[in-house]
Amino acid sequence: MAQQRKVALVTGAARGIGKACAMDLARAGYDIVLVDLLTAEMEDTQQLLQAIGADTLTFHADVADYTRAAEIAAASLVRFGRIDVLLNNAGLSAPEGILEMTEQGFDRSLAINLKSCFNYIQPVARHMMARGEGRIISISSLNALSGGVTAAVSKFAYAAAKAGILGMTRALAKELGPSIMVNAICPGVIRTEVDTNITEQAERFSKGIALGRLGCADDVARLVTFLATSEPCFITGQTLTVDGFQFNV
Repeated sequence: MAQQRKVALVTGAARGIGKACAMDLARAGYDIVLVDLLTAEMEDTQQLLQAIGADTLTFHADVADYTRAAEIAAASLVRFGRIDVLLNNAGLSAPEGILEMTEQGFDRSLAINLKSCFNYIQPVARHMMARGEGRIISISSLNALSGGVTAAVSKFAYAAAKAGILGMTRALAKELGPSIMVNAICPGVIRTEVDTNITEQAERFSKGIALGRLGCADDVARLVTFLATSEPCFITGQTLTVDGFQFNV
């Protein structure tokens, strides 16, 4: 009898870091549930995943929607029978300063960048606890630690939401252990097809990074796959930075 493939649910999977993580997990033998609002881009990513042998399931959804998250988790379990890895990757920039930010803008930043993690962790953790195993990984940001580097596009609201992920990670590692490992990743300056400003200023940004280059989405994806697949794994409740040691913070 063939061994059942493992399954990863990835939010914000259509492009950028989420896409790279989904692709790397698929290469590691995972089937992938993709969640995003960008339908066309998600379909393109789905085709790439299927080309390397992954079974896929896609959902057009706003990750801030609590009810929809529960529906997606339930439908994924009906289709695959398991969710081994949850990657909370979806995020939204918030470039406004404190004097410009509206209440609606602040609430939206928290809803997308922080509450979305709760929305997906709750239903998935129920399943993982019942099975007695699972990995939860949430993408935070170097801004959560630094308050935002000088060149950061997003300011205080984004930093606050991403910092919330770190507290949630530490608390849930205690609450959900020993069955489930819960970790967070803080990317630094990462070049993706989404961030044209970073690409245009690559040389300037690189001068403040010890390794002398910008990060790429695959740099984050490799760490996600390690946290998802490492056996044995004695890492939980941790914040891991992927920034090439960015010292201009």
